[in-house]
Amino acid sequence: MEPILKGRGLTKRYGRVTALDNCDFDLMPGEILAVIGDNGAGKSSLIKAVSGAVIPDAGTVTLEGKQVHFSSPIDAREAGIETVYQTLAMSPALSIADNMFMGREIRRPGWRGKLLRQLDRPAMEKIARDKLTELGLMTIQNINQAVETLSGGQRQGVAVARAAAFGSKVIILDEPTAALGVKESRRVLELIQDVKSRGIPIILISHNMPHVFEVADRIHVHRLGRRLCVIDPRDYTMSDAVAFMTGAKEAPAEAA
Repeated sequence: MEPILKGRGLTKRYGRVTALDNCDFDLMPGEILAVIGDNGAGKSSLIKAVSGAVIPDAGTVTLEGKQVHFSSPIDAREAGIETVYQTLAMSPALSIADNMFMGREIRRPGWRGKLLRQLDRPAMEKIARDKLTELGLMTIQNINQAVETLSGGQRQGVAVARAAAFGSKVIILDEPTAALGVKESRRVLELIQDVKSRGIPIILISHNMPHVFEVADRIHVHRLGRRLCVIDPRDYTMSDAVAFMTGAKEAPAEAA
């Protein structure tokens, strides 16, 4: 089976610091791939390289068998790759519907939309409501309530719903449970499984080993700017994963 998203020989330097060192990456169709690594291992640079946020100095990125050159996250988004950053990138004062359609608002049909640039609010609200319902997020009663009135878990839910609504090929989640309590984290993990069941592959960057081992199909271990190995969470323990990540234990050759 060919990977849906593939990186080969990705290299990125910032002056004397090498963030990515001839790094390879594979995301298979329909899987949840966790990316783990110590702070400074280059996980963020890897994700930015495949999502258009940074342009690698060398190497190639391939999406669905075709080589792609993203010069910005907008390019990646247009190709079907959505990223939910740790900061969520939301406007707290705007409504849920406005946040879901930020940067891709639907205009009214005909001259009102073209000349007056009026927005088709009913259409945006309907799509937003449908998407939230689809992902079981209708604890949110009012689609027009401001995002700042939501709990942390609900905000994360809206961000994931936005990605699922527009990320047709790949969704990247950066530390989605980092600032959440136990109950809200559980809901977000269920949400990740829901998105996966729709056939959309997910890249999950996380420091939370129990969460990684619960939802990931494979685990990409990143160390010193490159892929150290890829392991199956059913074959290794959390302690093994941490030991590979920190260099305390030799990585398995067959898993690389």
